[in-house]
Amino acid sequence: MSVTQQFVRYHDGLEKKQENEDALIEDIVASMARVKRKTFDKLRHAVRDAHAKSHGILKGRISVYDNLPEPLRQGVFSRPASYPAVLRLSTAAGDIHSDRTSMPRGMAIKMLGVDGRQLLPGRELATTQDLLPVNHPVIAFGHVAAYATIQPFVEKHVDAPEVSRHIAAALARGGSKALHAIGVENAAIDTLGAPNSHILGETFYSMAAIRYVDYVAKVCVAPLSYGVRQLTGQLLRDGADPSELRDLVVAYFEKQGAEYEVRGQLCTDTGRMPIEDASVPWPEQESPYIPVARLSIPAQQAYSPARRVFADDVLSFNPWHGIDAHRPLGSIMRVRIKAYEMSSAYRHQMNAQPRLEISRIEEVPD
Repeated sequence: MSVTQQFVRYHDGLEKKQENEDALIEDIVASMARVKRKTFDKLRHAVRDAHAKSHGILKGRISVYDNLPEPLRQGVFSRPASYPAVLRLSTAAGDIHSDRTSMPRGMAIKMLGVDGRQLLPGRELATTQDLLPVNHPVIAFGHVAAYATIQPFVEKHVDAPEVSRHIAAALARGGSKALHAIGVENAAIDTLGAPNSHILGETFYSMAAIRYVDYVAKVCVAPLSYGVRQLTGQLLRDGADPSELRDLVVAYFEKQGAEYEVRGQLCTDTGRMPIEDASVPWPEQESPYIPVARLSIPAQQAYSPARRVFADDVLSFNPWHGIDAHRPLGSIMRVRIKAYEMSSAYRHQMNAQPRLEISRIEEVPD
């Protein structure tokens, strides 16, 4: 990182609401709620409206590096602290599909013991910071108006599993023809092509921007230790089982641990690195991802019945569960304020589970 490099300073005026944004958000969330009710009637169990299928639940620790350059020495990364963390590996769809279908995968992270003013009302006593990276650097429909074009198709085809899988796979693989065939036009979907690979070898990206105290950044989590680096690009076997990813995660962590690296990418120009459109990749040649912390995950039982139920039905991961120093930015993140609240409230109510925020890693079952 050049000492002369100029980074965009955070200020409240960086975000610009889109035309009719509030109405579009209401329409999107209402559609999501209808989809959730239909999915519940099919499964007789309430799942997340995104990342419904989990593949592993892990306990780990994020250790912030010492001597970071000043622009990256911010917020939870401001000093060489160590935070317990719980992770949930998942697939992005809001329904349960076979792992044979290539879709975006996620690594939700909840850091514990974080200091700072929480963003959402009612969370004054919380001490967590959630990160929800996915294994693609951008979101195909990266602002509220664009997302409003795809949500009606998701709702229309919720009762047609083959079509919904086709849409999800097209988004994951960059299969634009599949979406164009049903009337969805968006050039950014062609940037999302990816083979169906081992989830532990993936690099996961925040996709949208977050406040980085005095600056603006995106973050990623990349394989660091030899074991997971060896899995990068490793395709699932032919004839993979429907829950192949879960079985791979369980088998890996039964025998060994893993290390990943948390990295930050600072915004240098809001024209070339937009905040309001998460479908535009930020050029790494202009601002590379710089290491800020290490995520260490010891060997463990990654998918016990108690841990699965706790992570899938009780625990919540939300980009707005965190401190003001790392406020999510952009309209796609503003959609998520109401979307995540609706989804979580419905899921907990229908599954008769408490809504709680943990404060100790020991609360996660073994």
